[in-house]
This record gives sequence, C-alpha cells and structure tokens, in this order.
Amino acid sequence: MAKTKSPKVAAGPMGAKLVLLSGGNPQIAKGYGDAPVQAYIVAMPGWKSEVGRRLDQLIMQAVPKAQKAVKWNSPFYGMEGEGWFLGIHCLTGYIKVAFFRGMSLKPVPPGESKSNDTRYFHIHEDDQLDEAQFVSWVKQASQLPGERM
Repeated sequence: MAKTKSPKVAAGPMGAKLVLLSGGNPQIAKGYGDAPVQAYIVAMPGWKSEVGRRLDQLIMQAVPKAQKAVKWNSPFYGMEGEGWFLGIHCLTGYIKVAFFRGMSLKPVPPGESKSNDTRYFHIHEDDQLDEAQFVSWVKQASQLPGERM
C-alpha cells in the first residue's frame, strides 16, 4: 500500500497554523482582494515571502488597477472584466510566475508550459531579479486578454 504524504503544518503569524502543500505552497482559502493575497505572501516559506512581497509591489506599481485573488492556493492578478494575466505559485526550490499569455510577451519568458500561450518565469533563492524586465512583462501581460478562471 502506498503511503500518502500529509501536508506540513507550520506556525504562521500570531501562532496561526499554516498548511504547506506539496512543494511548500501555502494552503490559503479562496478569496478576492488584497487580504487573501497578503495572507498567501506572509505564508510563503522562508526567502519566498520576501520575494513574494516584492513581486506584489512591482505588479501593483506597474498596474495599479490590477485585481487580486487567491484561487487554487495561488495568487492571481488580472484586470476587471478581462481575466487573469499572471499567477504565482511556490514550489520546493523556486517561485513560479505564470504569464497566461506569455507567448505574446517580448521577450518571451524562458519557462515552457504545456499550454500553448502560457510561459513561466522561475525565481530561485540566489537569483538577482531583473525588476525592469519583470515590470515590462507585467505591463505587457496586463494589456492582453486574460484567462477566465
């Protein structure tokens, strides 16, 4: 009989218990607006929380009218009535940023996807984030039709 992995439980802010799913992705209740996204960022394990905070700042500076939500235990950013243009997810060794229309971005983000349109950008602990390039992708992505999820 195969063993099933139980989720890891970590101490969160003010002693709240956070569940970390496979790869260390925080389990956060579905919700719309800034509060659930901030809860996700706080729950990101280790160095990922600081990077998540910076990504959120860069996204909102680049696209101040972006809408936020947590769905499927991942933050999403989109434009009202246009769908989601970007999602963030924690994996064991990196943060995965999904640009849902990434094949239309210039230059195309490096991470391939099984989806024809989606491209990924991976951020590892020791990476130096090219903020100018990231902001350029965010601005471009926000002007494209988003994913309806």
